[in-house]
Amino acid sequence: MKLGYVCTNFNSSEVTLHAVRTLLANAGHDIHVAVVDNQSRPEEVTKLSAIEGPGVDVLRLEKNLGYFGGLNAGIHHLRSVRPDIGWIIAGNNDLEFSPDFCDRLEAIEPEIRQHPVVSPDIITGDNEHQNPHVLEKISKVREVFYDLYYSNYYLGLLIHKVALALHRFTDRCDEENWETPGYIYQGHGSVYLIGPRFFELFSELWAPTFIMSEEYFLSRQLADAGEKVWYDPRLQVRHLWHASLATLPSKRRWEYARDAHKVYRQYVKVSPFA
Repeated sequence: MKLGYVCTNFNSSEVTLHAVRTLLANAGHDIHVAVVDNQSRPEEVTKLSAIEGPGVDVLRLEKNLGYFGGLNAGIHHLRSVRPDIGWIIAGNNDLEFSPDFCDRLEAIEPEIRQHPVVSPDIITGDNEHQNPHVLEKISKVREVFYDLYYSNYYLGLLIHKVALALHRFTDRCDEENWETPGYIYQGHGSVYLIGPRFFELFSELWAPTFIMSEEYFLSRQLADAGEKVWYDPRLQVRHLWHASLATLPSKRRWEYARDAHKVYRQYVKVSPFA
């Protein structure tokens, strides 16, 4: 099948090389990759030359566009040079694909082509399942705790530590339904499969934030068009966790998430009377 892969890279080129190589190891398929470098260090940009060539394009941005912004740059590029490609994998660079990933996708493509966005079964290095990310809307109580978490960095650290200690009670159990396909409220933002139906409705991903909260904004974009994310566990992707974000200080990550939460709160209101 004809398949595209768009990912962003930020100072983690070795991880990107691994993701691209594992996907290209899917023999018998026409795969075209667009790696979007979000203004990495010069030595990291140089490393990407190892995979650049026929079927693998590297976009070296002069400005860091963030996650969905960077993906959009890659999507526009890929659709301009390969308009014949129907499905595009859009996501992180810290992914690992099995040698039969494309075979599995091709086998079920007739069943899923009606869906604009498909979320696969995402499995971490610890064999934890990250999808379905959110089955239904976030509870009001959890939304209030999100507001508290993002109100102050040190309060956020305290809430995070308490949540870890009481994870048996505070964790959402959505991912326990990983074996069940169906429509979901949000798919994990590390990777999505974007199909032909998406491009009948939109030209790009809605990207109102630099990074973070992409799961909500994609679901909102689809909902406004009368669509939902489809989760399908027959497609599996290994997620090596947030390699790019790991290069940033923890407070910086919190600040990015806080800024995204402010935008998120413009669309999702929390009212005691709702």
